[in-house]
Amino acid sequence: MEKFLLFAAILLIASIVLNKISGKFGLPSLIVFLAVGMLAGSDGLLRIDFTSHRITQDVGMIALIYILYAGGLDTNLKSIRPVMASGIILATLGVVVTACATAVLVKILLGFSWLEALLLGAIISSTDAAAVFAILRAKGISLKNNLGPLLELESGSNDPMTIFLTVTIIQIISLNQSPSAIDMLTLLIKQFFIGGLMGYTFGRALPSIFNRLRLEHWGLYPVFSMAWVALLFTLCMKLGGNGYIAVYVAGMFVNKREFAHKKNLIGFHDGIAWTMQITVFITLGLLVFPSELPAVALMGFVTALWLMFVARPLGVFISLAFSKYSKKEKVFISWVGLRGVVPIVLATYPYAAGIEHVGLIFNTVFFMVLISVLIQGMSLERAADRCGVREPPEPESAEPNSNMPIFYRTLRQYTVDPGCMLIDKILAELELPEDFLVILIRRHGEYIKPTGSTVLQEGDLLLVHCDEESVYNAVLKGFEAPKA
Repeated sequence: MEKFLLFAAILLIASIVLNKISGKFGLPSLIVFLAVGMLAGSDGLLRIDFTSHRITQDVGMIALIYILYAGGLDTNLKSIRPVMASGIILATLGVVVTACATAVLVKILLGFSWLEALLLGAIISSTDAAAVFAILRAKGISLKNNLGPLLELESGSNDPMTIFLTVTIIQIISLNQSPSAIDMLTLLIKQFFIGGLMGYTFGRALPSIFNRLRLEHWGLYPVFSMAWVALLFTLCMKLGGNGYIAVYVAGMFVNKREFAHKKNLIGFHDGIAWTMQITVFITLGLLVFPSELPAVALMGFVTALWLMFVARPLGVFISLAFSKYSKKEKVFISWVGLRGVVPIVLATYPYAAGIEHVGLIFNTVFFMVLISVLIQGMSLERAADRCGVREPPEPESAEPNSNMPIFYRTLRQYTVDPGCMLIDKILAELELPEDFLVILIRRHGEYIKPTGSTVLQEGDLLLVHCDEESVYNAVLKGFEAPKA
């Protein structure tokens, strides 16, 4: 056990340190984490003997749950609403078209059966949200015309469709029996409907639970949140829904409302998502044998180029045929189709089903992901400039109110009077306007620095920084009685 902990600690720390160094050269995090795992594996320096595809699959499943949930927490519903239709079509129809177009070349190049070729196409058809936005944020790239929210929605929501296709094709190959198109469509609608409904329900419920639960120690909130996500995923899968879409949708609706310790909780899940990413990438790196990659290098490289320049653009242009996006914007969307953790994890699924050519499928997918991240990931900034979709930085002089003093708005005092509707409520529960800031509370002669979990009591004197519109909205919340 001590040896395992030692190796785990060394690999995690090495991944983080190397990621910091590689960031200065524009090298994506995924490559660093995979490289650490490969160096530690059977063909590497540490010679760690790890060949369990089942463990890798389980680690990948757990990691995806919390990576997708964290992605949902980072998604602003207001910003994605204008691109909701385009994003959903891109995450469903786009995945199917990309998988079918990739299967055509795989059939010709590798000599697979059509089902095996379609399986490889389905496995490699999803994009990686974490990889895309880590690179965009690291480069400081701001995109025009709601392209950012569209890519965020697509890359965060196309994983469930990819998983559905992969599992369905594996079942068809294993059982040697093809379900009808109506049965597949019915199953797809059922999974997405149940997943979306349960995600919405659990996502709406969690903030209310936190606002009423009022735990004594804030450290218990993250524990509750992790258990809540695991409960949602498990129940959704038991009821025949898609658990991955459920946790992503739940994260979006949790983020929509204010609740106690929200900022801390989002930060916690961001850390968990990074931990999961590093863990699963290192595990995948341990699983692969670098000595086997040269045998698939040429085929993997050609297939990766086909995916980048033919299959992915075909999926994007067909999916967005009736959208408002220009040709150059569609070209950029096509280029931001980085592959990541999901395809490599899904490439372990055929092992459990005993499908032929599983080793070739896994190594080819692994090599394609490496090529995708290296070529596309390191050229995103250049592609944004060439396609003219990069938002120019605002000049410093254009910043509003740059010369105004800190307190250029109104400072007001409010007293929580006897019988006030705010008594025994926490600040986060009130969902106050963003410009209505409670900056200090005086209670029984003592001064309290308020947080989202602060419970208001009778007699509290609140110092508030706000503007006139926020004052009006606060009146509706019950801070003071409206004047006749």
